[in-house]
Amino acid sequence: MIDFSALSGGNGVGGSQGAGRGKSEMGQEDFLKLMTAQLRNQDPMEPMQSGEFMTQIAQFTSANGIGELSKAFSEFTADMKSDQALRAASLVGREVSIRSPEGYLAEGGELRAGIQLPSRVDNLTVKIRNAAGQLVHERNLGGQPAGQTAFSWDGTDAEGNSLPPGRYQISASTVYEGESYALETVSSAQVQSVRLGQGGQSPTLTLAGLGETSLDSVQQIQ
Repeated sequence: MIDFSALSGGNGVGGSQGAGRGKSEMGQEDFLKLMTAQLRNQDPMEPMQSGEFMTQIAQFTSANGIGELSKAFSEFTADMKSDQALRAASLVGREVSIRSPEGYLAEGGELRAGIQLPSRVDNLTVKIRNAAGQLVHERNLGGQPAGQTAFSWDGTDAEGNSLPPGRYQISASTVYEGESYALETVSSAQVQSVRLGQGGQSPTLTLAGLGETSLDSVQQIQ
């Protein structure tokens, strides 16, 4: 009885080669030829039982099925990567939101951000600091419902002076029963370019003023 289980590992029994197959691969035609040869050369005194035939057929079918499944999975993966690349490329020029403790103030524009609230809060305070860590703006947004609260800053300090464009640190907090709790912030920026990932990695987006980030980190597309 011939063992066909090794086919699943690429060490199949050598036979006649079909078009496009290597020496270690076996197709249905090769399998049938081997089975026919077995029938012709079996010992008449000890003929092969039907159960043995069924075992060989099952082994071959399983091995062949694994190969087909592997091929189908490879094709599916390629399609997914292609679809991901197209989706990433379509983001160029659009604005996205990502989790970040920093925001970007554009020349003549404003810094746009959001605060993630796991539940309703009675008070919400947002602070903006420059690269040196100096507080340049503070705002009390009062009570806010659960979800994401939008926030924008025009780039002016408490005296009304316009500050230079660039990155600014954003922090948000709420006070509950006398204790202060930090909250997660989300920044918005325009996608300038996309670089496709290698080895199954997610594409990388270059955001205006914020640098590079993974496509997986995008929370919202505006």
